[in-house]
Parts: sequence; C-alpha cells; structure tokens
Amino acid sequence: MKNNKIQTVTRLVSVQSLYQMDMAGTDIDVIIRDHKNRIIFDNKDDILINDLNTDMYKKINNKSFNVDDAVNLFIESKRDKFDETIEVSMNLGIDPRHADQMVRGVVNLPNGTGKSVRVAVFARGPKAEEAQKAGADIVGAEDLMEIVQGGQIDFDRCIATPDMMPIVGRLGKVLGPRNLMPNPKIGTVTMDIKEAVEDSKGGQVQFKVEKAGVVHAGIGKVSFDEAKLIENIRSFVGAVAKARPAGSKGAYMKKIAISSTMGPSVTINVDSATNE
Repeated sequence: MKNNKIQTVTRLVSVQSLYQMDMAGTDIDVIIRDHKNRIIFDNKDDILINDLNTDMYKKINNKSFNVDDAVNLFIESKRDKFDETIEVSMNLGIDPRHADQMVRGVVNLPNGTGKSVRVAVFARGPKAEEAQKAGADIVGAEDLMEIVQGGQIDFDRCIATPDMMPIVGRLGKVLGPRNLMPNPKIGTVTMDIKEAVEDSKGGQVQFKVEKAGVVHAGIGKVSFDEAKLIENIRSFVGAVAKARPAGSKGAYMKKIAISSTMGPSVTINVDSATNE
C-alpha cells in the first residue's frame, strides 16, 4: 500500500528520476505540475500528461516494446529545439549491500554518448605531457589536489597514474561520493594515460549499481540515428550482463527501460535488448 506522502514540483522537470524510482519499487505518490500549475505527472492515478508527447504516452499505455520500436518512439517524438539524452535503466536481481553482488564496470559505446566530457588527470612529467596531448582538460598533481580540496570540481572524469594515488587518496571524501575516484578496475588508474583520456572523450561510460539494485546511464542523444542508438543500448546492456556478480541468484535482469530527458519511460523486452 502506498503511503500518503505527496511531493509537488511546481516546474517542469526531468521524469527520468521518477521512472528510476519506479524501477526500484519506491513506494511514494508523486505529482508534478508545470509553470501553469497543470498536472503533467501523477503516479497515484498512473497519469502522464505532456502536451508535446501526448501521442507517445497513448502509444506506450503500459506496454512492453522491443528495443527497435522503443527507440523509434523517441525519435518520432523528438523536439526541434532540444536534443534530449536517451538513458537506459536496469533493475537487477541483486542486493548490492553484499560485496559478492556488486556490479560495476565500463563500456565503450560504439557511437559515443553525444556528450562533451571534461577529463582531469593526476600526473607528472612525461605522463602529464601525454595527458595534455591526448586532450585532457585539466592536468596537475599537488596543485590539482588543492583545487579539488577547495571545492572546484570542473570535470566529469578523473584519471591518475599509479604513483599519484597517495595524493589522490586524500581526496576520497570529495571524489568518492561523486563517482570520480580513480579506480584500476575501471581503467582510470593506469600508465596508459593516452588511451584512458581518449576512451573517456570518445564515449566510454562507467556504471555502478545503486542501493536499490538499479544501474543506469546516458547512452546517446535523440538526434542519433536509430541504428546507432540501438547499437549503444545493446552494448551497454551487454556490458552489464557480463558484469554479473558471482553472488547473483535467480533472474539477473528483471526489468529494462529507456527514457528521454523530458519524456516518459518505455519498458523494453529484455531479450530484444540482449540479442543482436
């Protein structure tokens, strides 16, 4: 039974976070209103209303789609003035509170994400020069540490050479909660700085399961060709599938859905997302 708590948002906001709550089974009633106080989302009555996507909502109607048809829905409903991000969310049959059920990894999307990524590199000497030549936005050592400690985090990805980790380790409380802490398991602590920077700039996506067993990531823009979006979705889903932990029991992929920044979520058939 749902509780009586109502959240009202008086501006148009992304509904991605709402469907992520649904993926995780969050028990809460939510109402969202636009700037004219019109209800555009009411999950108490399973109502989704948006003037720009009314036809799309009617087509969805709690159905499950194959990945091709789902992507086509978003492309047909795209806006002219706003290139929305397409995001994939997966509800996994795991409990990440247990160490043997943690899911984490990286995937190089074949068609990139369409997003400009700012990369910071902790390195000295030749490796610092290598990072700059590879296109890193910020390169430094103790000076970069001081910048980060001062609260200025103007980057989306952080890479470090192994010898820099004693310095980077002091920033754990700052970088950790933002999922920016370099980690050798995902290739961000490495001596191959050139490859790490180029991968980060070229469409590499990191993923890590959240407390409710949900993993999600942006995999492209609605302006992408349909085939490119489908290829990216299957690459991401495939990477999560390969990252299945040893402690996982029973069904691993319980639900997969895709959404756009300001659009609804569409549940897709798991088999269609994993089969080429």
